Amino acid sequence: MGGCKFLSDMAESARDETQGGHCFKKEKIKYTPEEEAKLERQHFWRIIDAFKYYRVHVQEQVKRAERQFRSLSQSHQNLLPGVLYNLARITQCADHNQEILHAIVHNSLHMFENVEYGEWEKDPRKVRPSTTFDMDKLKSTIKQFVRDWSEAGQAERDTCYKPIIQEIKRLFPSDKYDVSKVSVLVPGAGLGRLAWEIAQQGYTCQGNEWSFFMLFSSNFVLNRCEQVNALTLYPWIHQFSNNKKSSDQTRPIRFPDINPQSLPYDADFSMVAGDFVEVYTEPESWNCVATCFFIDTAHNVLEYMDTIWQILKPGGVWINLGPLLYHFENMANELSVELSYEDIRTAMVKLGFIIEVENESMQTTYTENDRSMLRYVYDCIFFVARKPAELHFNGQDDSQHHIAPPAAKSPRREGTDRLT
Repeated sequence: MGGCKFLSDMAESARDETQGGHCFKKEKIKYTPEEEAKLERQHFWRIIDAFKYYRVHVQEQVKRAERQFRSLSQSHQNLLPGVLYNLARITQCADHNQEILHAIVHNSLHMFENVEYGEWEKDPRKVRPSTTFDMDKLKSTIKQFVRDWSEAGQAERDTCYKPIIQEIKRLFPSDKYDVSKVSVLVPGAGLGRLAWEIAQQGYTCQGNEWSFFMLFSSNFVLNRCEQVNALTLYPWIHQFSNNKKSSDQTRPIRFPDINPQSLPYDADFSMVAGDFVEVYTEPESWNCVATCFFIDTAHNVLEYMDTIWQILKPGGVWINLGPLLYHFENMANELSVELSYEDIRTAMVKLGFIIEVENESMQTTYTENDRSMLRYVYDCIFFVARKPAELHFNGQDDSQHHIAPPAAKSPRREGTDRLT
């Protein structure tokens, strides 16, 4: 059985994961190596602080709810004998979640080089306040455990990941390909389940993620969890509205629903940290790029499209499933190009992609609380687009761009920090 190799390009992530929550690139800024290292350390510790601050943050929510309840008249309080008990239970659940988050952080301190972690070792109880944004990101990450690594997330995975995996198996069947030499890249890999499932099928697969919240958590679940359903989280305690039952707020989920260490020893599975368009610059190096709920995280989705076109081998395919909920649309001073799918499709065809499969209505959810009174359903676009096997330049074939069925191994950066 094998785990997941983690490779880092953390200077990029340190600059890019900013208050906006995604890759912040209003302009290219050049940093000295010393500045790079300082930014990396500051950002690393900011996210560590968020993990450590979680319990205090939830306690503040609970104290507020308790103050509101006690402000009611005694007669009204008497009508609701279970409220204070439920708030006490939320506090207990937050304490338990904090233990899991502490374990995640403890197993992440040695992930990246040039990060000073002595401060944590000296006083792990020291807590600094975090921003509301960082706490929202952390709570969203907790819900990602439901989506990617719990039995409760199976239905969501079936609607999001299964179509992508089925297309990979259809396009690169094991009876025609040595699948271990078919390279698949999954940008925006989150907690890594989609990439893991692809590797489980025998393909060479690499996930890419820029968020430290996701990277810390995926490292923990992929490399430190072995026993099925041995760990518990309470992902819904932060939701104080739209609960049908008080107990719905404190119900647990268990993870992982499968042993992440069960990949074969010879499985080629890795995660790379860093900004997608900065990390992946080697031309014609991937047979397949699989994007799931990813392309709308771009400031400019055409930049993602250009990168995918460049890194795909001739004859390679881009498989996409997701909505177009542009993440920077309402952020001041941020570049955000909001295109319709019609515009994106037009640009894809003009760039040279051949759309082989297209479904403009695939309904799915994202980190859904299936007992909430408010539930969002995304009507997603699904497509398979191929980079032609023969590229034409000035009306002539370029024979150097022909593709043979077996793919080269996925690219690796030299000098990166490898984790097991």
